[in-house]
Amino acid sequence: MNKFRARLTLMFIVLIGCSVLTAGLFMAKLMQDSHIEALKTNMLRELHILQVTVDWKRSGTDAELTRYYTGQAMLLRNSADARITYIRADGKVLGESDYDPGNMDNHLSRQEVIDAEKYGTGIATRYSQTVGRNMLYVVVPVKDGAVTQGFLRLAMSLEDVENSIRHLWSVLLAGLIIVFVIAGLISYRLAYGITRPIEMITRVAQQITNRNYKARVHFPKKDEIGQLGMALNRMADSLQLQMNRITENEGRLSSVLENMNSGVMMIDKEERIVLLNRSAEEFLGFSSQELLGKKFDEAKQQFEFTQMIQECFETREHIRDEMIFYYPSERILDINLNPILQTDDEWAGVLIVLHDTTAMRRLERMRSEFVANVSHELKTPIAAVKGFAETLLAGALNDKETAKSFLQIIFDESERLNRLIGDILELSKIESKRIPLHFSPVHLHSFIANCVHVMNAEAKKKHIELEMQVPQDAYMEADEDRLRQILINLLSNGINYTPEGGKVKVKVELLDDIVAGSEGEKLKLTIADTGIGIPKKDLPRIFERFYRVDKARSRSSGGTGLGLSIVKHLVELHKGTIRVESEVGMGSKFIIELPVLH
Repeated sequence: MNKFRARLTLMFIVLIGCSVLTAGLFMAKLMQDSHIEALKTNMLRELHILQVTVDWKRSGTDAELTRYYTGQAMLLRNSADARITYIRADGKVLGESDYDPGNMDNHLSRQEVIDAEKYGTGIATRYSQTVGRNMLYVVVPVKDGAVTQGFLRLAMSLEDVENSIRHLWSVLLAGLIIVFVIAGLISYRLAYGITRPIEMITRVAQQITNRNYKARVHFPKKDEIGQLGMALNRMADSLQLQMNRITENEGRLSSVLENMNSGVMMIDKEERIVLLNRSAEEFLGFSSQELLGKKFDEAKQQFEFTQMIQECFETREHIRDEMIFYYPSERILDINLNPILQTDDEWAGVLIVLHDTTAMRRLERMRSEFVANVSHELKTPIAAVKGFAETLLAGALNDKETAKSFLQIIFDESERLNRLIGDILELSKIESKRIPLHFSPVHLHSFIANCVHVMNAEAKKKHIELEMQVPQDAYMEADEDRLRQILINLLSNGINYTPEGGKVKVKVELLDDIVAGSEGEKLKLTIADTGIGIPKKDLPRIFERFYRVDKARSRSSGGTGLGLSIVKHLVELHKGTIRVESEVGMGSKFIIELPVLH
């Protein structure tokens, strides 16, 4: 802006200087022409007077005539104050006031003489080689009737005129310097007044360019520049409003993308990956820093996935498919590829949406297995009841012992069927969270002692020792009926899978929940047995519905395969966790952690 101000100031100075200089040149030229014109007029007047006094009819030799006319010229010079020359009609100089006529050239070819002969008056300005300066020559012809007898010429030096012009130029230059100084000051003031608001506007515009939308022009004048500043302020207000909206929308969009469970990936028309949210990073096993800017076929992705993207680029149609990804972990992904078209139907790339359907597919498999298991479990007792009933109807009723045995089997199978249906309904209600829990204080020592007493008769049949280690002052908040269901199920499992002479132990410990970081205490309930144990490969699945480690023994013991699944859901309803530790032949240990207070 300082450069602009300097240029503007210089422009003003040059403009004023050129104006003054032009005026000076015009004045000097006018003065010179006026002075010369006045000289011409005076010299013509004097020539006409001298013309009357000259005797051109005088006779004699050239030498005599030269002496005579030279004497006349020298005589008249003082009165005319000019150089006088007598020129004969043939151009010979007969008399000269300042120089020897004998040394002078023939003047018939001089321009002023030619003009005098032609127009009656000859005037010329030129440099005289004789006197060595610029001269003004005025010539009139001397005629006798129509015949030219000679020419009378006056010549005056232009030195005075040139001195006057030089003096004028000196004054003009001095004035021009003064004008330049004054013009410089005025021009700087004018330039400063013009450029200062422009500088302010430029500075604000640069700040707006650098995304400082709060910058404003503070300029009180209402002229055109003031109106420009007001327009810039209105533009800044509009930009700030628009950018706030854009930033807010970008923040919302970024928050939505980053918190979506679905993966989003965008590829532009140059086949480069330009967008990848956090879920997509997890699904594909690469960070956005590793993939952004790369072409999709250079991103080290699964071959089938790359082929699917290539197909979408070629067909420019929506593609949907389900695919198993093995890296970074095995997942089933539902892949949607949508071609992106801009408003003018111009191809812009592909938008890919990834949904993790692993859990859903696992749930569908579990449902399918559940239906199959329920059908199988229901079919077995129903088939037994039907078979023995048909046998009785075929005539076995006549044999009372056989009939009694068959009826007992039918009764046992119907009981088993009843337990199975009951457990299925119970598990369904628990999973759908349709059973409300009624929390109340539970004195654990007496409560667990009561549960152990209930199971004691069953344990004695196998000579299994039931042991409890519970603090006398241990209390917790729980749904007593559901907590009893948890404990009875686990004790029953321990007794069923422990050989005769074994031991099942219940232990309660109170511990601070320091690791979890929440307030209050947690209670650790451990049910350990010395039974056959669980193979390591079966440990992750023992809480699944109908899953049995030893299927033959489970059926012979009357188990439905739903007990541990019910226990797990009831523990989770109490905001607790359950896990199992076991080795084959060394027994099993079920560890439950529950909050003391709800």
